[in-house]
Amino acid sequence: MGELSWSALDGGRTVVLDEGLLGRTPKELAAKGWDAYELFSTERALAEAPAELADGAARVHLLGAGQVPDLAASHLDQVEAESLVAFGGGRVIDVAKGISAVRGGRVAAIPTTLSGAEMTGIHRLPAGHEGYGGRRPELVLADPAVMTSHGEAELRATAMNALAHAGDSMVTPIADGISHGLSLAGAELIAGSLDTEPAERSAADLAEGAILSGLAVDRGGLALHHVLSQTTVRICGTPHAQTNAALLPQTMDELRRRAPRWMDAFALALGGPPEGLAGRIRELAGQPRGLTAFGARPENVEDVVEAAMTRPELQQMTPGAITAADLRRILETSL
Repeated sequence: MGELSWSALDGGRTVVLDEGLLGRTPKELAAKGWDAYELFSTERALAEAPAELADGAARVHLLGAGQVPDLAASHLDQVEAESLVAFGGGRVIDVAKGISAVRGGRVAAIPTTLSGAEMTGIHRLPAGHEGYGGRRPELVLADPAVMTSHGEAELRATAMNALAHAGDSMVTPIADGISHGLSLAGAELIAGSLDTEPAERSAADLAEGAILSGLAVDRGGLALHHVLSQTTVRICGTPHAQTNAALLPQTMDELRRRAPRWMDAFALALGGPPEGLAGRIRELAGQPRGLTAFGARPENVEDVVEAAMTRPELQQMTPGAITAADLRRILETSL
């Protein structure tokens, strides 16, 4: 572990992945020229952070409940600094990215989950602003212990979000040898970590697997799974990680039918036979509960299908034509 750079891939960013990094984060920020920053976080996350992280900020923006566009819009006019630091999960990081995309400036991310948001330019913009954001954090300070600090059920759910990045980016028309390699390496690390008893598990491997998977989806793009999971969260109000876990066995099985060459390789990276891909994912997820356990209802299915079908990336990035019937079948099986 240590400082990593993917400048040859995407024009330059610095990623530091190291045990115990959170305690050194204020010094790392200062050493890399991140002064006069404004901090985005939550009360829960800041309770676990060194006091110097908030003390060193020109302003602290605490995010409550809500979706990224609304949260970003509510803080947009309050931001004055060009340097933003996001300490939290994917929602916190995406808010900072969205604001930076509109106002300009730069973002540093300190992830507390395996969401992969710290590695991508994929995010929504503040409400009232149209178009695609594309803002990537320039600096990522990743402490494996922090990223994997959730209880076992939550950890496996957020790991499925990371695994979905690896899976989706295997099949898109813009995927290439680099994104495939990142996906397969990330999937192998995630699966190997989750197969290990919690007391013996390598947090570093699991965190690195999520980072590699985030890089893969940033390069290869989103497909069926993320269109459906993001739409389900927005319409049904289900929690992000658990929604990914509930949908992933079905969406990956669907992608295998459409792109067997790539998804068979993905299944092998997970340590199982291609024909058992869905079952292997359920095993890694800890036999996830269905969407109804988190508030989704059968009557929501048609609304989710209708909204997902309007997203252009569904057809553009998923191999083979997707029909409403396909989405309906996946959702109904995931309830």
